[in-house]
Amino acid sequence: MSKMVRELMHPGLITCRAETTLGDVASLLTTHHVHALVVADRDGRPLGIITDFDLLAAEWLSTDAESLAAMRKMTAGELMTSPVATIESTARASEAAKRMVDEVIGRLMVVEGPKPVGVLSVSDLVAHMASQEPLGRETVADVMSRTMLVCRDDTPIAAIARGMTDAGYRSVLVVDPAGKPLGVISGLDLLAFCKAEGCGDATAAGVMHPALTIAPSASLRQAADLLIDHHHHRLVVVDPNHPDSMPLGVISTFDIVSAMAQPGSVWRR
Repeated sequence: MSKMVRELMHPGLITCRAETTLGDVASLLTTHHVHALVVADRDGRPLGIITDFDLLAAEWLSTDAESLAAMRKMTAGELMTSPVATIESTARASEAAKRMVDEVIGRLMVVEGPKPVGVLSVSDLVAHMASQEPLGRETVADVMSRTMLVCRDDTPIAAIARGMTDAGYRSVLVVDPAGKPLGVISGLDLLAFCKAEGCGDATAAGVMHPALTIAPSASLRQAADLLIDHHHHRLVVVDPNHPDSMPLGVISTFDIVSAMAQPGSVWRR
């Protein structure tokens, strides 16, 4: 990838203050359709970053009154990750992809000297891929994740949140008793559904969004196009001969970026 970071980044920062409550953080994330906010001081200087995954790990989705009361008082400054990972605007996009994979992070704050000028995310890199020439012979099967976090449609949301946090997964695949994919639940789905008063008795069926599927033989270009066109972060990989059977795996934006970062990949020539 010969592009520079500044050509692919989202300019500007979507921020919140350190004293912003977690409920307001969840509202900002869903309103702006983003997975993270930069926590800044009164002068706009970045202090840290808070993500949707941080909110899940913070037990915001707990159902008991004591835990909910504690979460309502907690702020972005208490939960944020600091310092923020940064990259110069003149760095190559391939360098950014490698750092994301090596450091297991979904975004980098872009700086020009000491000044923050934007954010580069995994999705930005995938969007760039979708605009390029054919990507070579790599297929979905080559890079997909063959392990999945799965639940039934009657699983309580609190149990799903705990499972995602414990396993370090950003999504859960919802299946019927025979393994047929019914939908997908992401961290943002949970945050958009569960408000400050908790999640009540909600189950996976009431929160999931339809699963977007792809065949293992599809090209990474086709996968990238689907992800961008539908504003999704993952696709469910199914056997086209048995689409109602248990899925073969999942391919996410991060899986594709991992392929981009590999030495010798077509994107690093």
